[in-house]
Amino acid sequence: MSIDPQATQLNDVIRQANPAVERMLSARGRAIFFPKLGVLAQSAEAAGKDINATIGIALEDDGGPVALPSISSSLNLPAGDAFPYAPSPGRPDIRKLWREMLIKKNPGLAGRSFGHPVVTAALTHGLSMAGYLFCEPGDTVILPDLYWENYDLIFNNAYGASLRTFPTYTDAGGFDVDALKSAMSGPVGKKVVLLNFPNNPSGYTPTVAEAQAIVEALTAEAARGSAMVVLIDDAYFGLVFEDGVIGESIFVALCDAHPNLLAVKIDGATKEDYVWGFRVGFLTFGVKGGTTALYDALEAKAGGAIRGNISNTSNPAQSILVRSWKSGEYDAEKKQKFELLAKRYRTVRDILATHPEYAARFVALPFNSGYFMCVRPLHVDAEALRQKLLADYSTGTINFGGILRIAFSATPTAKLPTLFENLYKAAGELAV
Repeated sequence: MSIDPQATQLNDVIRQANPAVERMLSARGRAIFFPKLGVLAQSAEAAGKDINATIGIALEDDGGPVALPSISSSLNLPAGDAFPYAPSPGRPDIRKLWREMLIKKNPGLAGRSFGHPVVTAALTHGLSMAGYLFCEPGDTVILPDLYWENYDLIFNNAYGASLRTFPTYTDAGGFDVDALKSAMSGPVGKKVVLLNFPNNPSGYTPTVAEAQAIVEALTAEAARGSAMVVLIDDAYFGLVFEDGVIGESIFVALCDAHPNLLAVKIDGATKEDYVWGFRVGFLTFGVKGGTTALYDALEAKAGGAIRGNISNTSNPAQSILVRSWKSGEYDAEKKQKFELLAKRYRTVRDILATHPEYAARFVALPFNSGYFMCVRPLHVDAEALRQKLLADYSTGTINFGGILRIAFSATPTAKLPTLFENLYKAAGELAV
């Protein structure tokens, strides 16, 4: 693969700032760059000129964007905030505001080394762009065995990396840090680890002690000489319903844990702000000793990958979110929706506690956060149980390799008791 001089320049900046980070890049990651020459540079030079015939959009004679009234009438936005392209790395205002919000939601980030978020088309695209930069055939992504199935498509099918899983839980029901250590064992080299808390599908977030042990294990592998890329899928960040569980992202402890460990936070408004269809997410880099030049270079590469992939993320969606975050109602609205999900979580806990007979038909896996919880059926096939629930009980669940995922986030609170009663009855009928 030929390397453009602009990519070579970025690689040199990264190598000079942190040689380990340069080794983490895939062939695509080394070759990508955000073009500062050509169309973008020439358009920038023409900005503010009396006649600017460089932009690939249509403008009215008064200089505003051409817009169909039947579309613009549905938007409570100025035309300039809706119809033109957004920059490939994202609007400057949303990038600045999201970084400020990261520190507000994670006070431990104050004073730590991390870059400016790059806007992606939500979490899936953010994960894909991380795969673009850091994963290629021959690489292995290490992750718990309870994981979102889309990781297969993103990292294996798209970029050729293999997935190596380790048991999510110990026999006692905690996060299996020793299994993580074992999965990372072997020769020193480039290693990619993927963490997702609260976890999809399990709904589990590590305790404070477990999170500390995870950070220590990853840092020890970096200190041993491995170039560690730690991808942090924070899709469900903030939805923690128990004390003693980490309330901040594990990115806080990892973003400046070691010079050989690059933490990549993938998050967004999708679940945090309940805007699943907006498709706005963020990619943020952090490494111990990270410099402005290093982060600028990584963000330029991410911006180049986005430009070559989807050009840019939705401008109206970014504009609406900025308006919401700056409103005086945002915090109270977020608290109200959090309490709705927390109530459903507590309802599930109460149902399981007051129905000990359910333990004869299924076992609830540890859960404390997020959208989901999982049960392991006893003495019956999970797929057969899922099908019976659909056919005879008008109840839908998801089968993940022998366990059933239950989205209490999507189940009206009043229907949760019926859901578990249906599960119990259907399992009993199949076991006969």
